Amino acid sequence: MKTLDHIYINGRFTKPHGTETLELINPSTKTVIGRVTLADEQDAQDAIAAAKAAYKSFSQTTKEQRMEYLQRLHDAVAARSDELLEVMIEEYGGPRRISNASTQRAANSFLLAKELLKTFDFVKHVGISKVVLEPLGVVGLITPWNANYGFICSKLAMAIAAGSTAVIKPSELSSLQTQLLTECLHAAGLPAGVINIVTGRGATVGAAITRHPDIAKISFTGSTAVGKTIVRGAVDTMKRVTLELGGKSPNVILDDADLEKAIPIAVAAATVNSGQACMAGTRLIVPESRLDEVKLLVKKAVQALQVGDPRDSATAIGPMVTQTQYDRVQRYIRLGVEEGAELLIGGAGHPAGLDSGYFVQPTVFANVTMDMKIAQEEIFGPVLSILSYKTEAEAVDIANDTIYGLHAFVSSSDIGRANRVAARIVAGRVFINGMYDEPRAPFGGFKQSGIGREFGTYGLEAYLEPKAIMGHGETSNENAQ
Repeated sequence: MKTLDHIYINGRFTKPHGTETLELINPSTKTVIGRVTLADEQDAQDAIAAAKAAYKSFSQTTKEQRMEYLQRLHDAVAARSDELLEVMIEEYGGPRRISNASTQRAANSFLLAKELLKTFDFVKHVGISKVVLEPLGVVGLITPWNANYGFICSKLAMAIAAGSTAVIKPSELSSLQTQLLTECLHAAGLPAGVINIVTGRGATVGAAITRHPDIAKISFTGSTAVGKTIVRGAVDTMKRVTLELGGKSPNVILDDADLEKAIPIAVAAATVNSGQACMAGTRLIVPESRLDEVKLLVKKAVQALQVGDPRDSATAIGPMVTQTQYDRVQRYIRLGVEEGAELLIGGAGHPAGLDSGYFVQPTVFANVTMDMKIAQEEIFGPVLSILSYKTEAEAVDIANDTIYGLHAFVSSSDIGRANRVAARIVAGRVFINGMYDEPRAPFGGFKQSGIGREFGTYGLEAYLEPKAIMGHGETSNENAQ
């Protein structure tokens, strides 16, 4: 069992002021694999002070200097990618395939930021004004447990690219992963205070970051409920916020779709990352005329999914991250039955032979209607609801009948028609006839799925504030050249 009793402030691993400890549990076996001492409010304040001091010089670095730092960060994370992968599987329980992709994406986020800087112009001219895009200051990065490395690295990459310093509060459930990643980031050799990492609870460390007047911006990924709390706390000091929150993503299958192709993709979209993904396509919206065909194909696709040991590369669904998350999924499965939905496959309890971990049965409900909670609320597990429609207009109405607007999927054999339907769905991203990865495209949500965008140019600009400079004489003319 590993003991974690250090946080990272001002370029050094230091003992936290906080004294609360938390046991870390392998979700596949329910065995204790570590114990972490959590940071407290004083630790958060110390980290913010270090970041504030470092900002004075770091904000003045050149684009070329920051590109070099981003390259070093990539190299340091990539050098230990195998170790990072194994720790993610052990502590989080993510299946090997998705965990490997997540680990690689984390390292690559620094290279993407570096490439973006090559062509990004921090100075623009608008009429007689020179507009300078300046870093905001110290940013607070608050990240969840379902893709720990990816969220930390993608947010940090943008902060570094912008010229800001960072205070990172990862999920305490990811402490082993965070410890190893912190060692990587430290090895990159950035100036002390640019990166600070304080693992603690949201109610203490997260709240301190949210309240502190020296935090200029918060980037948060997590639940909509917590996002609302952060916005309320941030408004007193007018912090800028980027929030990537929950989802209940629709997957619209049009009546001309090739179901043999569309349904396996739909099941994969609903169960991605063991269903613990904000973008998961958990509402399958299908033509009533093809419902029986859909049900047969869905059942077949779910039966083909391997649930179990996340170390096995053939495993598609691993355990839920904690007992709490397991209980949440079980509650929704029971609720679906109580609400009168048809249990097509799966159900409450563990899959056969998997009682030793937080494993759930991938579950599908048919004949679901939008007045049911399983169709409206984010479950965050491998639970799919099938809804049916009579007309294309009704399909779009069902897709948009949600407080969320993060992600959506559309399947059709007519690309033009698919694009027209995609245009009418209220979501930050829409995938047509597949699942894709484009980390340079903006990611974020409409409605209660968040505020702002991450990734690419849109993500970088969220860490910058425009300043317009105007004047007469030689200086103004010089700047206009």
